[in-house]
Parts: sequence; structure tokens; C-alpha cells
Amino acid sequence: MKTWEEIREAARLKLEEAKTLLEGDAPDMEAVKALQDEADKLKAEAETVKAVSLGLAEFDAPATKTVGVSVTVTGDEADRALEGNPFKSLGEFLQSVARGGDKRLLPLKSNNAADEGGYDMVKAVGARAIGNLKATGLSEGVPSAGGFLVGTDTAPGLLARTYEVGSLLQRVDMVGISAGSNAMTFNAEDETSRADGSRRGGIRAYWAAEASEKTASQPKFRQMELKLNKVIGLCYATDELLADANALGSWIMSAFPEELSFVVEDAIINGTGAGMPLGILNSGALVSVSKESGQAADTIVAENIIKMYARMWARSRANAVWLINQDIEPQLFQLNLPVGTGGQLLYVPPGGLSASPYASILGRPVLPVEYCGTVGDVGDIIFADLGQYQMINKGGIDAASSIHVRFVYDETCYRFVYRVDGQPKWSKPLTPFKGSNTLSPFVALATRS
Repeated sequence: MKTWEEIREAARLKLEEAKTLLEGDAPDMEAVKALQDEADKLKAEAETVKAVSLGLAEFDAPATKTVGVSVTVTGDEADRALEGNPFKSLGEFLQSVARGGDKRLLPLKSNNAADEGGYDMVKAVGARAIGNLKATGLSEGVPSAGGFLVGTDTAPGLLARTYEVGSLLQRVDMVGISAGSNAMTFNAEDETSRADGSRRGGIRAYWAAEASEKTASQPKFRQMELKLNKVIGLCYATDELLADANALGSWIMSAFPEELSFVVEDAIINGTGAGMPLGILNSGALVSVSKESGQAADTIVAENIIKMYARMWARSRANAVWLINQDIEPQLFQLNLPVGTGGQLLYVPPGGLSASPYASILGRPVLPVEYCGTVGDVGDIIFADLGQYQMINKGGIDAASSIHVRFVYDETCYRFVYRVDGQPKWSKPLTPFKGSNTLSPFVALATRS
């Protein structure tokens, strides 16, 4: 009989073999699944052998109970059953819980809701055995028995979560405007179709016979104006708090600029264009891909992804990213393209097969962001070339503090201002020269409800 260590090593080798298959160009997924199943069986067998090996000596040890002062007698299984303590020791009880399937555990289910479906240990091994685990003198657990005397350390600084704020702003086309101006005008081609006579807004080249009359054509232009809008943040803190809490001032100077950036990035996706940037989802440039016939509510299927990719303007594919809400990730893991008897994954998670710090869909990065709608809503997944989103700002975030605003209250005022505007460079989707579907750098999936 092999030891549990040898069995577990055999399981590991099966998984190594499965990993090698996955790293190939066209992995046999059925073979990978079979190897994984074999490894799972071996791991279960190893755990069983281990439990038997470690618990055998304990199972053979006789249980004892004390009678009177000095007389000790050996208790058998019948004695323990009469006392309602079917296990010889705490170790035997814990081994049984770990293995599961022991009929002696059935009457020991605890009725106490606080135990969350666990077992009554007093019934399992007896009150005396449990009592041996409890402190009989001074302890930290009882305040009056010494717990009050135990001090605590306070770590310097201030704990805060780190968020991926800035992943959109670093990808848009940002232009700073000069002093004395609060807006910028962009001249652009007014091109919405690639059909003959519409390219570049209206220019056309054509074949002509010798000495034939020439027909003139001309381009068409438009202007796009961005005017600075203002997003602000304000905070008051007493002078005493700032003096005594060393980390607070630096935290305020970090957290508020992050909040302003968050609000601006949300506007890039959801902005109305009224007093704020015009967001992708509210712009005329958005292409919305309809759900599949008979598609269930709140789902994403492979056909959705393929059609979204097909509606992306070809020149933007090399720069486009998938923006998603994390709610949809469980469904992305299940997306695949049938290939013969196997299949190819559409969604590749970070690390592992992708060998990248980010996930990818059809070779383009996947960025989970908080600004996308939940699963089933428009915007839960967006395929976007953010380089086709134009923004202007004036000097970045302006941070200032003053002791004078609330001087008589001994409070310092912190003020943060960011002047910014933006909208897609495209006014509407593009009709291709040949083809039945419009194209755009901004593609979203329609509602599935």
C-alpha cells in the first residue's frame, strides 16, 4: 500500500501533465479534464489514507473515567453511549468531523443558531474534556480577570483601499489649454459614410474617358467645441486633529484628488454633457449591439462578443480595450468558441495561459471598472478605443488649503478643483464602403432584460 505522500505526489504529476497540454497551441480539453479528474480522485484517496494513518493509534487507545478519588476504570463504547459521549477523545471527534459520514455525528447537531450548523462538543466528548480546555485562572478573555491590563499598539498611518482610478484618463486624448482661455475648438472632417461621394465629407475620385468633362467634389468639415466644466471637493479639519493625527493631512491630499478623478472617469462613460463631459454611452457615436434571439435576461453569450468585435472600427482594434463590470466575470469564464470536438476560450484570465497581468478577450485587454453598469444593463461590457475620446483640462487638479475660511473655529479648509471637459471625437457611427453594419470606436451591448 502506498503512503499518502506517494499518492499525493501522483496527483501532482497528473496536474503537471494537464498543465503541459494546456500550454500547447490546440490543447485537447477532454484529455485535460480526464487528467484533472484522476488528480482529484488521487487527492481524495491520499486524504483518506492520511486520516487513517494519523488516527489509528488514537482509535486504539482506551478511554478512562475516574471513580471517587483514586480508582480508575476503563470505559468502553457502551459506557460512553450511555453518557451521551460517543467519542473517546476530542481528537477522535475532530477526525470524524473532518472525514464526514460518521453516524455518531447525527445526534450531535447543535440547535444553537450561533454554532452555524456545527456540532455540540459537550455531547461529543463530555463536559470534563471540554472543561480541560478552559482557563481556570487569570486570562485575557475575561476583562476582570486580567483582560483590562492587556494593552494594544496603534499602527502609524491610515489604512485605505487602493482603487484602479486613472485607468481611463491615461488612455484618452488629453489636451491642456492655455492661460486666458476656458474652451478649445477642434476642426474635424464631417465624415459619416465611406460610400462614393461621402468620403472625407464629400470628395470623390472617378474614372473618366479622354476629353470628358470633369465633375468637382469637395470635403465637408465640422467644429467640435469643448468648454471647461468644474468638479470640486471641499473638506474642513480642526487644527487640533491635524496636529495630533499626523497621517490625516497627507490622507486628505491623496483621497480627494482620487475622488475627483473618479468622478471625471465616470463621466467619460456616463456623462450627460450638461455641466460635465459627454459620456460614451450618451453620445451619438455609440454602436449598440442587439441581444441574440431568445437570449435569456442578464446573460452574455459568445455571439454577443463576436458581434461587438465586428462592429469596432478596424483601425481602432489595436488600441481598444474591454471595459466591464465585475458582475459579468463569472459568465466570461464560460465563453468559448466550438472547435471540432473541443473549443477555444474567448476570455483568458490574467496570468496562466495569458502570461499577462490583465485578462483578455480576443487578444485585447479587459479592464474591470466601477463605472460600467451591472450585468444585463447597457454598459455592463463596452469595447472602446479611448484614444478616440477627446478631453481638455487646465493644469490638472488644483489643491489648496486655508486657515482663514474658518479661522475663528480653528479649522483648516482644504479645497480641490479640476477643470475639464470631453466628448467622443466621432459625432455618429460610420457607414462602411461595403457592408451592412455601421462601425464605431465605441461599442456596447444592448439591454438584456
